[in-house]
Amino acid sequence: MKSEDKIQKPSQRDMDKLYQSVRKVIEQARGFVSVAANTAIVRQNWEIGRLIVEDEQGGKRKAEYGKAQLAGLANRLTAEYGRGYDVTNLRNMRQFYLTFPIRDTLCRELSWSHYRVLMRVPDDRAREWYMNECVACGWGTRELDRQVSTQAYERLLSTANPDRRRKRQEVPNTPLPDKPKSLVPADFIKNPMILEFLSLPDDIKLRETQLESAIISHLKDVLMELGRGFCFVARQKHILSGSNDYFIDLVFYNCILKCFVLIDLKIGKVTHKDVGQMDMYRRMFDDLICQPDDKPTIGIVLCDETDPDIAKYSVLSGNDKLYAVKYTTVMPSEEVLRREIAAQKELFLLQMKDTEMAKKLTTEH
Repeated sequence: MKSEDKIQKPSQRDMDKLYQSVRKVIEQARGFVSVAANTAIVRQNWEIGRLIVEDEQGGKRKAEYGKAQLAGLANRLTAEYGRGYDVTNLRNMRQFYLTFPIRDTLCRELSWSHYRVLMRVPDDRAREWYMNECVACGWGTRELDRQVSTQAYERLLSTANPDRRRKRQEVPNTPLPDKPKSLVPADFIKNPMILEFLSLPDDIKLRETQLESAIISHLKDVLMELGRGFCFVARQKHILSGSNDYFIDLVFYNCILKCFVLIDLKIGKVTHKDVGQMDMYRRMFDDLICQPDDKPTIGIVLCDETDPDIAKYSVLSGNDKLYAVKYTTVMPSEEVLRREIAAQKELFLLQMKDTEMAKKLTTEH
């Protein structure tokens, strides 16, 4: 047999290339099947909820009759189709339809587990925000549950207008307003920030370097907490101005706002020196680092405790590019968190009093 007639074995490189190509096809197919199955389950549960509600609203259904009807339906469905159709699940499907009465508003990217979390959110506007963020950020059910549990929407500074919240609660079935044409920093900045995932002990006095190192070690979780559009840029960013060296703890960029976001970590209560220093950093960054198409830099002093005098009388006052934000390294109870959010919103409104930004929040949100 001639040497050229010998069968050549494929190289490892060729085998790997074929394997990766086939693997890609399989993964894509499984992804399509998963999406299709998820869509089918969500639509099924919505339709079941619709049928239950329409049956209850027939005009002759009494409360006790409705309970018996649901129990009987659950028994028959379970006997024929197995688990997943007990009374509790049927009630969830009923609530699903009542919460999302228009099927076209459902997102195919969200699973039934996502919607079960979303149904816990009573406010229409907050629920819509969680839905949009969940799709945009690719949150799994666990992350969505954390965002809802930590009241992420309520912690946004842009939800600080009490008049707007009250009006929305008084007329819960009115259509949601159009999405605002322009976004502001308050649409992205949360106060307080909850950093329980850093796993830092709360019984010792932290040093700023410890907090910084923990943030870098849990950067993915930090970016989730910061929210949509944030990208990490640098740690201890060095700026040289004249003969002076300056170092900024953390630098991020928000791709939606199209601006840099500087964070200075402070252990203890914020002071006028802290916010003055951050204001200087922010101005230096605009002058020495930013490109012509970047929007003005935002500065955040992340501290143990904020202060009303600092909000009212320091360079924070009337400044929509500079913020003092409180952080906590432990997960507070729901009631404690609600009180803390209200307190931080009061400081923010005090800082923004009689400014264009305050008017913007009132009219656009």
